[in-house]
Amino acid sequence: MFYKFIIAEKKMKQNNNQAVIGLEIHVELKTKSKMFCHCSADYFGHQPNTHACPVCLGLPGALPVANKQAIEWTIMAGLAFGCQISLFSKFDRKNYFYPDLPKGYQISQYDLPFCLDGKMGRIGIKRVHLEEDTAKLIHTKDSTLIDFNRSGVPLMEIVTEPDIESAQEAKEFLKRVQQILRYLDISDCDMEKGSMRLEVNISVRKKGDKLPDYKVEIKNLNSFRFVEKAINYEIKRQLQLIKKGEKPIQETRGWNEAKQKTYTQRWKEEAQDYRYFPEPDLPPIRWKKSEIERIKKLLPELPEARKRRFMEQYGLSDYQATISTASIAQSDYFEEAVNLGKEMGLDPIGTANIIINKRVDVDKTPPAKLVRILVEKKAISKISDKQLGKIVKDVIKKNKQVVADFKKGKTQAVEALLGQVMRETKGAANPNQTRKILLEKLKRL
Repeated sequence: MFYKFIIAEKKMKQNNNQAVIGLEIHVELKTKSKMFCHCSADYFGHQPNTHACPVCLGLPGALPVANKQAIEWTIMAGLAFGCQISLFSKFDRKNYFYPDLPKGYQISQYDLPFCLDGKMGRIGIKRVHLEEDTAKLIHTKDSTLIDFNRSGVPLMEIVTEPDIESAQEAKEFLKRVQQILRYLDISDCDMEKGSMRLEVNISVRKKGDKLPDYKVEIKNLNSFRFVEKAINYEIKRQLQLIKKGEKPIQETRGWNEAKQKTYTQRWKEEAQDYRYFPEPDLPPIRWKKSEIERIKKLLPELPEARKRRFMEQYGLSDYQATISTASIAQSDYFEEAVNLGKEMGLDPIGTANIIINKRVDVDKTPPAKLVRILVEKKAISKISDKQLGKIVKDVIKKNKQVVADFKKGKTQAVEALLGQVMRETKGAANPNQTRKILLEKLKRL
């Protein structure tokens, strides 16, 4: 399958075709309460319909109240993605009927989202807006059940411009978005739990042509790997249609992992199909520039900036800095270990190599413990081979019974002698080097 995708991509380049890809990234924010009510937003793994109230269920007379934390976190995300923040914004009703939407509409944003016109590298961020999540449909053999625990959880949507040209580029971009959101600590972006859900819009054009007048949306992709495979398949499918002289239909499709192909779900809706209008139960939101500046000050040092600083400040290579800043926990761990190590005479690059190559578990090995181990290993250089050889000789002389056991074939006796040498050197000897010297001397006896 992967080989076929490579062939399709080569053919596309040969025929002067170009994929046009845009992404819609839905992210559940990890606020304590839901978007428009006081129900707990920590619903995952709980019994169905135990986190619901009249607002979640869309009962008559129930009125929404906007979650301030969710709004500020959306602004924070927009700033991290280089967006312009709208000083005047509002919520809108997106009208459509579906069983997971009890009100018959979703409170979302349409023409005045919180964040507009951002940029990540060469890929534009069209908008970042906020809405409420829907309920979850559970399909059984005989029926479809509805769990309203998820209904109303704050859902931030990031929409890119159609600037992406390949499945690999889409995958790498999504990884960067996930990393930034985790640095901001506003979502765990766990795709297995559904807190980050992906949709892709794809069309194909001749290089240099204007944007095609159609697009195919692939919904409900829950892994980067599925995104990559779905895009590759869809590009190939559309190229085959175009080769036959057919224009791909504007539609919504799903990804079938078992069959490794996309399939039709429904015709693609346009904005007018949703009959957007301002949400009458929520007032418009106005910001002062000073309030945006206050939120901006809450931004942490973001991955790219931290990576550059690690390279400049600690002399790390691009690879070392990339690994060391993969997550904020990994990054904080590395920096604490480096600063502690510098006080003890350790080299930052050496510390980085140990953390990366030994795959140090940052949750189980505190930085201070790691530095202590590294300092002890560094002390090995203070014991010369001659000194170590003398200590080994003395240990062998003092432990005649252990030596006799070794001669009888009890190879574990070497470990007992090794322990004696380590005690004599107060842990400063290199265990592997010491074992080698022990075996050499024992074989001569």
